[in-house]
Amino acid sequence: MMNKFITISLLLFSVVLFAQNDTISNHAINSYKKRVLENAEIDFLTSLYTQDGVNAAITGGIGTEELNDFATNITVSIPLNDDDVLIIDGTISAYSSASSSNLNPFSGASSNGGGAADSITGTPWVESSGASKDDVWLSGNLGYSHTSDDRNSIYSANINFANEYDYISFGTGFSLTKLFNQKNTELSFGANLYFDSWRPEYPTEIKTYLQENGNLNSDFFNGVPILDSNGNAIDKDGVDIWKPIKNFLIKDKGRNTYSFSLGFSQILSKSMQFSIFSDITYQTGWLANPMQRVYFADIDNFYIGSASSISNYTNSSNKDVFQLADDIERLPSNRLKIPIGLRLNYYVNEFFVVKTYYRYYFDDWGIISNTFNIELPIKIGSRLVLYPNYRFYNQSASNYFAPFEQHLSTSDFYTSDYDLSEFNANQFGLGIKYVDIFTKRHVWRFGLKNVTLNYNYYQRNTNFKAHIVSLGTKFILDQ
Repeated sequence: MMNKFITISLLLFSVVLFAQNDTISNHAINSYKKRVLENAEIDFLTSLYTQDGVNAAITGGIGTEELNDFATNITVSIPLNDDDVLIIDGTISAYSSASSSNLNPFSGASSNGGGAADSITGTPWVESSGASKDDVWLSGNLGYSHTSDDRNSIYSANINFANEYDYISFGTGFSLTKLFNQKNTELSFGANLYFDSWRPEYPTEIKTYLQENGNLNSDFFNGVPILDSNGNAIDKDGVDIWKPIKNFLIKDKGRNTYSFSLGFSQILSKSMQFSIFSDITYQTGWLANPMQRVYFADIDNFYIGSASSISNYTNSSNKDVFQLADDIERLPSNRLKIPIGLRLNYYVNEFFVVKTYYRYYFDDWGIISNTFNIELPIKIGSRLVLYPNYRFYNQSASNYFAPFEQHLSTSDFYTSDYDLSEFNANQFGLGIKYVDIFTKRHVWRFGLKNVTLNYNYYQRNTNFKAHIVSLGTKFILDQ
């Protein structure tokens, strides 16, 4: 018993002594600890994005997808003390969309209904002058980060908002990162919540029909002939007339998103780092886009415009006839998304690094996708780095997708949005970065830390392509 007592006493004494030494060591370290962020930093990012294609969702899966977007993002990081950082982030994006303009594709009609019978035209292949043609998207984020004294724990939280033509979003989130094994191992967890609300806009013909209780002789339809598939004007008071298959639009204007992320990173050697991560997302509410039309194979077709163009409606040569929608896109009120990603970075030498990325994704709407990305930073001299990169992506189609006029009206859910279709995509990019470690160049009191210029070309096998050019700069405030 005495031996056990002595052994336990020695163990307890050793633990106390170790704890005291560790406290003294930590105190000494903390007396000279390095600040998490030495000086305030400002990041500017400006980008120009253009795209074009032939499968616009707003016009039912056919039509122009031309879009131009100019965006600017500013991020300000402010050290509050040795351990805490405040982050203020804002983005403004102004875009012009040919497909969105075709929410109201009809030209020649007065604002409160009708016009000369031969002047009302529309087409999915040319942008209209509708109010939805141009929009500005705004977002803001306020974040806070605290790092423990030993620099092995990082706690972060944020609140954010976003607003555009038909949508507003509020969100909040937090994350925790822990470092182990002399910072060679990293484990992270995060959660984000978004509470969004539609300010819904609908296709003109459907909105007008429901507002006028099915009266095809009032408002927009007043004096406007509706043509059948043979180009003949129908009797609007007859039996065989156009009407949407459902008499309600959005029931629940809310959409909530709950996202939970997990990450693990390990330095395997002096040259190699590996990480695995997942970002599980669950959504509820109205998940379909009320602007997007759907057409059915088992419903008669009706048109407004020139009868002579009906026969080549799906061809881009059609400039003056538009098919009235059978319904808006409708999708389930919940969705679970599960991605699992891997990263492997290999340091070849001081001039060359290989960065690889793979992600497998699936959801309960039937989509399965694979993403592979490789980036090869090449150091040129002491201040320049080139970033050639390539990305491959493929996905299966959602259970609810079908192309233009291939859905059946007996279905509960349907979409002709090609973002939910089966496709393959390739992206090729090249970036160049200038780094000034000592911030010799200045703008007023701000030293220039780096400048990055990137170009990426994106192409799908659905006859869709896009270009994006971005310019980023980082400045550090002098003390």
